[in-house]
Amino acid sequence: MATPLNALVHEAQASGTLAGLPERHLINGAFVPALSGALMGTLDPGTGQAFASFAAGDAADVDAAVTAAQAALTGPWRALTPAQRGRLLYRVAALIRANADRLAVAETLDSGKRLAEAIGDVAGAAATFDYYAGACDKHQGDSIPLGDGYLAYTVHEPVGVTAHIIPWNYPLSSAARGIAPALAAGCTVVAKPAEQTPLTALMLARLCMDAGMPPGVCNVVTGTGAQAGAALVRHPGVHHISFTGSVATGIDVMQGAAPHITRLVLELGGKSPVLVLADCDIDKAVDNVLGGIFENAGQICSAGSRLVIDRRIHADFVERLVARARAMTVGHGLRNADMGAVNSRAHLDKIAGYVDRARARGVAVLCGGRPTADPVTGRGWFYEPTILDGLAPDDEAVQQEIFGPVLCVQVFDDIDEAVALANGTDFGLVAGIFTRDFAAAHRLARQVDAGQVYINEYFAGGVSVPFGGNKRSGFGREKGMEALRSYSKLKSVAARI
Repeated sequence: MATPLNALVHEAQASGTLAGLPERHLINGAFVPALSGALMGTLDPGTGQAFASFAAGDAADVDAAVTAAQAALTGPWRALTPAQRGRLLYRVAALIRANADRLAVAETLDSGKRLAEAIGDVAGAAATFDYYAGACDKHQGDSIPLGDGYLAYTVHEPVGVTAHIIPWNYPLSSAARGIAPALAAGCTVVAKPAEQTPLTALMLARLCMDAGMPPGVCNVVTGTGAQAGAALVRHPGVHHISFTGSVATGIDVMQGAAPHITRLVLELGGKSPVLVLADCDIDKAVDNVLGGIFENAGQICSAGSRLVIDRRIHADFVERLVARARAMTVGHGLRNADMGAVNSRAHLDKIAGYVDRARARGVAVLCGGRPTADPVTGRGWFYEPTILDGLAPDDEAVQQEIFGPVLCVQVFDDIDEAVALANGTDFGLVAGIFTRDFAAAHRLARQVDAGQVYINEYFAGGVSVPFGGNKRSGFGREKGMEALRSYSKLKSVAARI
């Protein structure tokens, strides 16, 4: 019987950790140590202290995992029908739900996010496996009418061994987002979670094994990006790479994949605008703008980090935002304050650097703007909810992804200016639009250069809606049926009969 959530929280608060957390790679159906024997520590951002250790993998461990994944492609996994794969993925979803509390507490300790957010992420991971379980036997080709005497059709085949470089901000949900469709398409998997957040990817892979997945189908290698991630990207036995992370690392991934012509899906940075028109429902828009930037302490690629607002409502709207932001509490994720920790000391310093430089340039810091700590323990890596106002289009804080709880406010006087501001960065991941004018909203959605547009609800959609970026936000799409196509090779057959 699963341990209740409150008991797990008590254990973690009392001991600083959870018993039985995984500390080895999962390769070919078994937990195995790094071939070098090396271990690393993972830190709880809410305390700044190590709470678990894990295998520090390198190229040798990656090679073992890829070899296992290659062998599994021609084993029992290949013999499963799409419907059988679907039933297996449904079992994974059920096991995620059965272990949801433990997964959520581990995710909170590893990432620093609020427990409520981690619980939502676990539910999303289960929903992702459900969605692709149902899609397994519906990923079908086409019949092409060439006329009498010919038969032509297309077939979707698994691309092969897929590599998944998982980010630290959404460790479990990002893992599920890539692994589930890859498995649904019939591929095998080697995942490399971020060294800051290795645990829940290992726990997910264990649940895949418990569901009956053949050995070698789903493998997880832990370690640093330099030692394990780079080796995985450059491995000639990998046929597809899914990477979520920074633009700079994405460029390195592209270069590493190039010699082997390895397929790529890159979901990189964002500086997403939220366009708020004067006729909007202000209360609803304020709620969404706050959630869009302060959820997960702003550490979201698709965070609504720029408020692009009509001058006529700017003063009132920002006044409401500031009052709400000042009232927010911060604290360790297990206590469910309004906002949790940022992921690392280095990242906290990066966020603070952006705001300190903005303040030195004379930018108005309406609230926040300082590092802080857990009010109970005085420890951990926290940054105050921060709003910067009146920013110029070329300001560093507008143009660069801060990736923290910092909202940048830009003001427009007409729709053309709003569009220019929205499109005025090198990023194009998502955009939000708030207005009561449905026609205006859809005209703006056409004009904004973004991979996904939310209208009157930020973060609208779900696993069934394709997600990905334009410009320096990357290319390719995760989620939806588009993800299945990402993990498939299309074969055309034409015959004279």
